Amino acid sequence: MAIPKPLRALAIVSAFLFFFLVFQIFKKPSPPGSSGDLEQPLPNEPTAEEMGEPPGPLHRVDEGYAADNPNSARINATLLALVRNEELDGMISSMRDLERTWNSKFNYPWTFFNDAPFTDEFMRRTTKETNAKCNYEVIPKEHWAVPHWINSDLFDESAKMLEEQDIQYGPMVSYHQMCRWNSGMFYKHPALNDVRYYWRVEPKVHFFCDIDYDVFRWMHDHNKTYGFTINLYDAPQSIPTLWPETKKFLAAHPEYLHENNAEEWVVDSKRRPEHNNKANGYSTCHFWSNFEIADMEFWRSKTYEDYFEHLDRAGGFFYERWGDAPVHSIALGLFQDKSKIHWFRDIGYQHIPYFNCPKSPKCKGCVTGRFTDGERFLFKEDCRPNWFKYVGMD
Repeated sequence: MAIPKPLRALAIVSAFLFFFLVFQIFKKPSPPGSSGDLEQPLPNEPTAEEMGEPPGPLHRVDEGYAADNPNSARINATLLALVRNEELDGMISSMRDLERTWNSKFNYPWTFFNDAPFTDEFMRRTTKETNAKCNYEVIPKEHWAVPHWINSDLFDESAKMLEEQDIQYGPMVSYHQMCRWNSGMFYKHPALNDVRYYWRVEPKVHFFCDIDYDVFRWMHDHNKTYGFTINLYDAPQSIPTLWPETKKFLAAHPEYLHENNAEEWVVDSKRRPEHNNKANGYSTCHFWSNFEIADMEFWRSKTYEDYFEHLDRAGGFFYERWGDAPVHSIALGLFQDKSKIHWFRDIGYQHIPYFNCPKSPKCKGCVTGRFTDGERFLFKEDCRPNWFKYVGMD
């Protein structure tokens, strides 16, 4: 006897639902950070695990770090801030946090840079926040000015295009100047001639964890070039020709590519393929450089200087919005031994809207394991999973 059509349809639907449920039950789960779950916290957030200090040797405050000690254990390093007079309150806030958690113990000097002279108020108030020496430096005009090869009409047209694409700060000439200076000019300032390491500090950032060892000496003793806390994706519309220009440079200088590089992290197309596509082959992953602890010998190397010169002449610092974060990150990922790049998981840090908040009795004021307290979509900007995948958690 023939089965009525309604029953046949019901049977087909039932069979479909049965197989669909079986598939859902037995299918292989998506790996953490796969495209299906980018807008939520990492399921195995590493900062939620108890963590301590990095491996020794660690140099402690009892080794002689008093501010007035002429034979101190400090090495040639500085805390470095590019800041304007009107950002004084935000700078004071950052200084208080970092002095409380670290520098009041080790008394490394502060070096402040500005494209205009600092006011007496700025110098008076910042000096009061630390026992360490404070240096106030004006950026030479030739380091800050728009290069002569940049066409002003083309810049204006490019700025309009960036604005139409909602690229933050796209039309601001000073922002482009800042990105260029942070990328390849700051370490050329005469005030830093005898300085090797720096810790970059911006206004309105926060530090949450007591750090009881000399971070600069740790970098030196462990032969590290660069330290970061936060690893993000960039807006691909702001850097469409950065990777093509990098490929041109690599074609001319294949000898500069380090044999133990992190190129897989630089060019990954699996986690956010649309970013790689819009950036023409670059994942857009970068170390968020508002926090960076680094050895300037890398920036001063012939490899990096040649790379910066190539990019500078290409014009993308002004015709696009090439930031120092992707420029530094690509250079490190290609030209440096990836084992010399360190994730400072023990340093609690916030630059709105992102955090690095480790689980440690030395930390207070931030939520353990929190990446962001902003909108849900911000979780997909986290590129740490790629760094952990291709490099590790050192």
